[in-house]
Amino acid sequence: MPPEQQRQRSSLPVNRVFLKSFIGILRLLQILLGAVLWATIAANKYEGSVHFVLFVSVFFWLLTLALYVLTLLDKQDLVPLLGGDRWLLSNTVHDLLAAVLYFAALGIMIYKTRKNSFCNLEQYRHHCLYKAYLSAAVFSGLCAATYLLSGIYGSCRKCRGEQTLVAT
Repeated sequence: MPPEQQRQRSSLPVNRVFLKSFIGILRLLQILLGAVLWATIAANKYEGSVHFVLFVSVFFWLLTLALYVLTLLDKQDLVPLLGGDRWLLSNTVHDLLAAVLYFAALGIMIYKTRKNSFCNLEQYRHHCLYKAYLSAAVFSGLCAATYLLSGIYGSCRKCRGEQTLVAT
């Protein structure tokens, strides 16, 4: 087999249109922001309701990563029940559900930040989670916004009668 044909065969077909599309860029942002959120929480001591925030961030980070890879490799037809013609609807439902749960996580992180606001003083010498909770609140808000934006984008495409995630 000629080397050029062998090289083409071994490389995976990448959906370059998806990489440059609005939803592709949003997916990368969601993956990046979700990773920063759960790393911020996991790097510090946490308790109580912050476990829910960590669950939401890790769960949707993994799910978004899977959706991104499947769409990037153009393998959404391999997903039973959710792929093929239902891929746009599946992604839209995923995004809207993620937005709702990230907004709940944002509420939890705002509550925890306010609860620990007493230790935001220069003279306070004990270990304090205020800054970690504040940055987690910011990142959960950014995650919620990106998921809401992609959910609205998918809903608009679905309402226009389109069946694909990106215009080809």
